[in-house]
Amino acid sequence: MKQWSRAIEINAPIEQVWSYLDGSLEQMQKIMPQVIENEPIKITKDFVGSVYRQKYKEGKRIEEYDVHTLEYSNNLDDKKVKIGFTLANTFEITALYELHRINGQQTKLTYTATNKPLKWYVKLFMIFATEKVVVEFLEKVKKVAESESQL
Repeated sequence: MKQWSRAIEINAPIEQVWSYLDGSLEQMQKIMPQVIENEPIKITKDFVGSVYRQKYKEGKRIEEYDVHTLEYSNNLDDKKVKIGFTLANTFEITALYELHRINGQQTKLTYTATNKPLKWYVKLFMIFATEKVVVEFLEKVKKVAESESQL
């Protein structure tokens, strides 16, 4: 299993950054445009254990999988959501998003991703996997949030 974790400071309020992770499909698509559907299957009272059926478009191919909420907290100064899903019966993936209010106009976002190969031959590819996707994702969230906070 591989794990990557990076943090970035974003010049936007915590509630705005949170809206991309805990909001509507429309908000989510601003930072994850390949997600074309995010339908609730099961919603729990405290959100942990909730399940969403998600569709993700990669080129012409559409992958469908169930996203499970593993951790969730939504406090004034700190927010966190951890999700997990199995992609194409090949990888078990988790994504942890942690937000911390620096001040009224700044947020620290920490993103931790894990990727566990489920097939022996995929483990070979994991040797060459880098944190590039994590870094690019954080930069995208920063760009979107900061451009929208200046509106």
